[in-house]
Amino acid sequence: MIYLLTIFSPLFGFLLAGVLGQKYSARFSQIATCTFMLFSVIGAISIFNEVALGGVTIDIPLMPWIEVGDFRAQWGLRFDTLSAIMVMIVALISFLVHIYSIGYMRHDPCIPRFMAYLSFFTFMMLILVTAYDFIQLFFGWEGVGLASYLLIGFWYDRQTANAAALKAFIVNRVGDLGLILAMGAIYFVFGTLEFKEIFILAPSKLNVCFSVGGYSFPCIEIICFLLLIGAMGKSAQLGLHIWLPDAMEGPTPVSALIHAATMVTAGVFLIVKCSPLYQHAPITSDIMTVVGATTAFFAGTIALTQNDIKRVIAYSTCSQLGYMFFAAGLSAYNIAIFHLVTHAFFKALLFLGAGAVIHSMSDEQDMRSMGGIWRLVPVSYLMMLIGSIALVGIPYFSGYYSKDAILETAWRASGTPIGAYAYILGMISTFLTAFYSWRLLCLTFTGKPRANEMVMSHVHEAGFVMLVPLFILAFGAIFSGYFGVGYFSQKIFWGNSLIMPEEILGEHPRLIIEILPTVLGMSGIALAYLLYAWTFSWPLFFSEKFRFIYQLFFHKWYIDEFYDRMIVSKILGLGARFWQLGDIKLIDKWGPDGISRLVLRMSNRSSQLQTGYLFNYAYAMVWGVVGLVVWFILKSKIKGL
Repeated sequence: MIYLLTIFSPLFGFLLAGVLGQKYSARFSQIATCTFMLFSVIGAISIFNEVALGGVTIDIPLMPWIEVGDFRAQWGLRFDTLSAIMVMIVALISFLVHIYSIGYMRHDPCIPRFMAYLSFFTFMMLILVTAYDFIQLFFGWEGVGLASYLLIGFWYDRQTANAAALKAFIVNRVGDLGLILAMGAIYFVFGTLEFKEIFILAPSKLNVCFSVGGYSFPCIEIICFLLLIGAMGKSAQLGLHIWLPDAMEGPTPVSALIHAATMVTAGVFLIVKCSPLYQHAPITSDIMTVVGATTAFFAGTIALTQNDIKRVIAYSTCSQLGYMFFAAGLSAYNIAIFHLVTHAFFKALLFLGAGAVIHSMSDEQDMRSMGGIWRLVPVSYLMMLIGSIALVGIPYFSGYYSKDAILETAWRASGTPIGAYAYILGMISTFLTAFYSWRLLCLTFTGKPRANEMVMSHVHEAGFVMLVPLFILAFGAIFSGYFGVGYFSQKIFWGNSLIMPEEILGEHPRLIIEILPTVLGMSGIALAYLLYAWTFSWPLFFSEKFRFIYQLFFHKWYIDEFYDRMIVSKILGLGARFWQLGDIKLIDKWGPDGISRLVLRMSNRSSQLQTGYLFNYAYAMVWGVVGLVVWFILKSKIKGL
């Protein structure tokens, strides 16, 4: 029962808050959802101890689900080491976000709806990571997509929130198309969608090919590439990343939940879950490495120039997901999950810390209107400092263990062009991460206050209910890497939940390679402190001196503009053409609307004959008789002929 309670507790909280929340009170919804999330956390810890630390795999079949012809799919739960880790991280981060939301959303009039959406999001993510087969994974996959749409557009009275929610929903549908095609190809090749059977059969399908246009392609390569497309959409990799920064339009707890351990990590989870397939798809793995490394660098450059505090952290998330992707592309699946876990703690800490700052600054998010507040909000400052140190990878915080392990893996693979590419961009991204992280801290907390006197007079520390989750996350941001490195680097710990090739377990690199990420991180911190804490005129000078580069980064490499001009505007133009020709000139004129108007005109004309005057009716009758006589006469003459 503990396994079922862990997964379905958020669903019970969602139903209580969604059905009874408006009837009772906001406090009822908060207590109900947080209580059931606490049950889920306790159960997740128990599952982690039994499954991950105990080295067992547990399958729980629940009921038949789909039966069509020879196809059978059942609803069930699968718990292995990978699933147990994801369940624990998702449940814990979501529980802390629920608690934090009690304080952050206390003045919102729609608290029951918000708490219900949070629990629904969590339930769908738990279904995703414990999926028995691809069908159930897709159910959770689409569920978190729906929940993200509801949460990003929670403040639906804001046009920007509605636009951001639609953007996230539509862009993710592009990636989801890849996942749907992959599922179809998997069933065509393997005859099943159950993970266990697929992974067992994979070595026997290496010589099976798809023929397209006279060319043959290995089926596993095609399947893995399509899965990669789906993962890129959810995890906001280059090309399908454009929805992630706009997701900041939702309340800050939503940003923490989506960006830390739930929706954006679903793509990484999918890749690692399918590692037995990716081990037989070297070309797709190389593509994944290039995409991940490029995304890490690309998002880091954009974060350098953003002024919205949440957007900087959002692009940081995009960059860190790039690290996870190129780690998986280099077959370091265990390290990708290791960084996913540490990232969940320090990124949730950064988002919730930023929320505390925004809350204290009367909802101000522009860092150019902050500054000089660290004495007024010392706890929030300390929490964001800890999160930034962990993000940069300063010894011996959590990011130091996981991100450096990724860079060491890339260094081992640097003998190949793909490995060298990943290592170089990974190192550059380390410097960028340190620079934009300390730029954020300096602009937000140090220097002279740049807000007006009214805002500064209301600056205050967040309440206790908002600070407690920050303390717990800070503990994870400091120690999760230290405690996790001993387990995550052991092949026996993972069992059969993922593939861990022997070559990944090689010797440590030389000392200079080990300390280089730390040196680059400290250099980025020093430069950001020099530019934004000592000499405020230099950033302006450099932005003018290198205006083209600054504008390129500030406008996000103009990818949004490119999509708007090459895709969105074309689709809108095509839609307008169909509207004019199809709706107005065809359907409205000759369809149901046109016919109804014709009948209305005919009835109006007919009603004009009903004048109510006797002489009009007599006149009509005479002409009718004359007409009948003429008709009979003509008819008789025609017969006589």
